[in-house]
Amino acid sequence: MRDFRQLLADGRPHLFDGAMGTMLYSRGVYINRCYDELSLTQPDLVRDIHRAYVKAGAEILETNTYGANRPKLARHGLDGQLYEINAAAAGIARAAAGERVYVAGAMGPLGVRIEPYGPTAREEARGFFREQAAALADGGVDLFVLETFADLEEIHQAILGVRDASDLPIVAQMVIREDGTTAFGSDVALLAERLGEWGAEVVGLNCSVGPNTMLNAAERIVGATERPISMQPNAGLPREVDGRTMYMASPEYMASYAARLIRKGVRFIGGCCGTTPEHVAAMAGAVRMLAPDAEPRITVAHSEESATAKEPVPLAERSNWGRKLAAGEFLTTVEIVPPRGSNPEPMLEGVRLLKAAGVDGVNVPDGPRAQSRMGALATAILLQQRVGMEAVVHYCCRDRNLLGMLSDLLGAQALGLRNMLLITGDPPKMGPYPDATAVFDIDAIGLTNLVSRLNRGLDPGGNALGEPTSFVVGVGVNPGAEDFEHEMRRFYWKVEAGAEYAITQPVFDLRQLEKFVERIDRDGLKIPIIAGIWPLVSARNAEFLANEVPGVVVPEEVMERMRVASAIGKEAGTDEGTAIAREMLAAAMPMIQGVQVSAPFGKVPLALRVFEAIPGWSGVVMPEAIPA
Repeated sequence: MRDFRQLLADGRPHLFDGAMGTMLYSRGVYINRCYDELSLTQPDLVRDIHRAYVKAGAEILETNTYGANRPKLARHGLDGQLYEINAAAAGIARAAAGERVYVAGAMGPLGVRIEPYGPTAREEARGFFREQAAALADGGVDLFVLETFADLEEIHQAILGVRDASDLPIVAQMVIREDGTTAFGSDVALLAERLGEWGAEVVGLNCSVGPNTMLNAAERIVGATERPISMQPNAGLPREVDGRTMYMASPEYMASYAARLIRKGVRFIGGCCGTTPEHVAAMAGAVRMLAPDAEPRITVAHSEESATAKEPVPLAERSNWGRKLAAGEFLTTVEIVPPRGSNPEPMLEGVRLLKAAGVDGVNVPDGPRAQSRMGALATAILLQQRVGMEAVVHYCCRDRNLLGMLSDLLGAQALGLRNMLLITGDPPKMGPYPDATAVFDIDAIGLTNLVSRLNRGLDPGGNALGEPTSFVVGVGVNPGAEDFEHEMRRFYWKVEAGAEYAITQPVFDLRQLEKFVERIDRDGLKIPIIAGIWPLVSARNAEFLANEVPGVVVPEEVMERMRVASAIGKEAGTDEGTAIAREMLAAAMPMIQGVQVSAPFGKVPLALRVFEAIPGWSGVVMPEAIPA
């Protein structure tokens, strides 16, 4: 093992190797394989690539372990071989490196979202990184390279995990977009500061962009840190050529930019996707001829606004829905499914009935059961603009990535939408378009964190947005979940993330609601609960909900009542379903602060009949309000 700190102290530029994945692919290993496993199954292939980079002039080799962490290996059923894969990869690189070249243990992101934007706890993520780092250290690496991270929180946990396992130096590298920020909106200057504060000996960037964008970023990152800087760009941006993804930057082009990066003050140069031993050989010439310029360090100031969250708008001032929540008043809302086509008029007629009856809001689901319908945001805007009734917008994570959701939410704020119900969303396979893809970039917990930050004037990267948004933050919960403890853990995380009210799945079994309310009361959780109530229309409708809608539990006694009534006739079945819904609401009233009644098949008058269970309800629809 060699002491990498000698390179840190000598003040000269040094050269990493190039892409491992690019070389493996060029030698016939397809992308459906686990490249990390090749250190066990085809060690000679991996060793030959390392040797080619050594011959080209690389001073630091990265192990073939970019994806060799537990979550990623588990996708291939290889998590039980984590130690063997990492230790073997380190040994292969060490054998190729000889006495002259350093070996860096390569570690990439986990491939799962961590809190606050995902279900993986910070400590759990730290443990994943710790065990990989320990295996690499046992294999004989000289340093660690944390690379291709987009999330500052995740790379923070990676640094902590490595430090738990070893005191070897850390090179910490993140990815940026062409505008010089991460996918979470963090600026390169902030990245450099944070990575240095957290203990990385070298800070920098890799992957994602070509050398030109990295050169622009270098001009900011050099002035933001006293740590040595590393830059490992792709060989240009990828292009499609005859159906193949190609990186078009030539070795000469990469070498010219390596020289320019060094002149800017970058100490460690290398290549990421698309770079080959030919690129590294060309870059080696630039490294040998140049030393970083001694440019004076400038201070990059971040305004107080960018570092400090603002006080959220008071709940009572955000919307009428928020006012009633804050005052402890009982809320009434009806769920109206958006139209399948582009004509909203039949839906709007039903909403006019609700307004005339004095209902507080309209719940607008977002692609329920993965069906293709008018978008929830557009539907909600139509309701508020054409009917003048507040909407409670269900907003799900299935169809949009993090940036898309951020854009939608900022637009919703500008258009006057305030009341949100944040949900993960039903997977496409349960709908009529099973081949459609799902994004699920974050889940409902992460989305709640995102909206809560927006309400404090911060984007996902902690940067100031100006005026804070003023959303009323709601979440879903299922008192009848099969794994009740898992559901409760997720619910508590949602509340911790900033949820201000919750709406339950349709409740047909009062015992489930009682168990749920008793649990949150016992744990001292104070949050308004709005019960979902669904008036059944027939025994067939009850069977459908019980068997085909995830999370809905219909007790056998309710099923039997619907069977008996439906056997009499269609109207009797509908009357019985409405009576069951009223009974459920009346019994639940002492435990809840509101009710969401579904309008089955768009039958708004049927939903309104359920509200008759509310003491003092006077929501009588005048004849002139009923559409002809």
